[in-house]
Formats: sequence, C-alpha cells, structure tokens
Amino acid sequence: MDNTKARGSQSRPVNYFSELIRLRDEYREDTKDASPVINGEAIPLENNAMGLIRWYLHPSMKKIPIRTQLVWVQEISPGSRSGKLKSQGGQISIVLEGRGYTIIDGVRTDWKQFDALFHPLLPEGTVIQHFNSDPKEWAKLLCSEPNFVDSMGVDKGSGFEILEDSPDYKP
Repeated sequence: MDNTKARGSQSRPVNYFSELIRLRDEYREDTKDASPVINGEAIPLENNAMGLIRWYLHPSMKKIPIRTQLVWVQEISPGSRSGKLKSQGGQISIVLEGRGYTIIDGVRTDWKQFDALFHPLLPEGTVIQHFNSDPKEWAKLLCSEPNFVDSMGVDKGSGFEILEDSPDYKP
C-alpha cells in the first residue's frame, strides 16, 4: 500500500496514526473555548439560493463543541418559498412560526406552527421545496440533519443540486 503524500513523489510516507493525533489536537484546539450555548440573536441571516437561513451548526464552523448535526432556521417571507433542492433527504423540519406547505417528490404536505416534517431518506435522494402560504406573516422552520459531509461528501451518494432559487435570494 502506497502511503506517500503524493503518488510517485519522493516524500516521506505518511504516518496515519500520527495524522489521527494531529486531527485530535486540531479539534481540541478548535473547541477549547467553544460555548455550549449558541446566542441566536447573534447569528446573521444568510441570503443564499435556498432563501434566508440562520446557521446554528454547520461542518465549516470550527468553534462549536459538536459537529454531528447541521442545524439551521429557514425563514420564508410572506407568500414566498424556499429554493427547490435535490438532496439525500433525512432532514427533520419543525415549524416554529407560520403556515404553509412542503412539496417532497411532487407530494404536497400542509403544515402549521408546531408541526414536524420528516423528509424521507432515499437512495436516489429527494426533491423538496417549502412554501409560506400566509400573505402577511413570516414562516420559520427549524431544520436539522446528521452531518455526513466528512464521511459521505456533500452529495451523500444522491446529489446535492439547487433546482430553483428562492425568490428571496438576492445574489
């Protein structure tokens, strides 16, 4: 088995056990001052192709104590919708505020405050889009999924594609 840094190079072999120790130390350094409390008021509202999102846990966030979940709040303006996403699925969304519906693989499911949506986990993935049916009030969904980014990649075996931008997206 070739364990050099670059195939065909004359570099020293990589010591993979030492790499684990290095990764452990890096993680410990990244999280040594991490707070177990995330101040929601301090989280910026991100504008992206899926719409308006506040990220609480994300694989790129280093100064947090755990990285096992992705957690975000999707905010949908009155009468608007999220982007349409093809992904692995396996998410949970809890309606914090508002009323609307979600279309998953062409099937509509209506929701209201305190409802929970369970997005199917399918080998071929799912296509999902949230809609705020209230013309005056915002909708907010607390969303979470396991962080499989490092173990499976962002595609997670089924793809990760924006099929339609949210109308709230302002590039």
